[in-house]
Amino acid sequence: MFTRNVIMHLKPNCVNQYTETLEKEIIPLLRSQKGFQDEISFVNQNGTEATGISIWKSKEDADAYERTTYKKVITALADVIQGTPEVRTGEVTNSTPHNFKRRG
Repeated sequence: MFTRNVIMHLKPNCVNQYTETLEKEIIPLLRSQKGFQDEISFVNQNGTEATGISIWKSKEDADAYERTTYKKVITALADVIQGTPEVRTGEVTNSTPHNFKRRG
């Protein structure tokens, strides 16, 4: 498996809008992509930075997403992020099954 880690700077007071956009627009888009496995997202305590970790079956699937769909994701997040997100990639070395839901 392969992972894409995207670090984004959030505009002030946009955590709820970020989460809503992720749930309603981004995750459905990701689920439609070949090889997509999972998405984990978190926001730092002061609400200024968000990290999205997507997990893919292969590097080729992640690369295809980068070329074809990632720009749509950034466009959907344009109202809540500042600047250009930083993308880091890598191979998954360890994983455990999970099913987290946002609380509150």
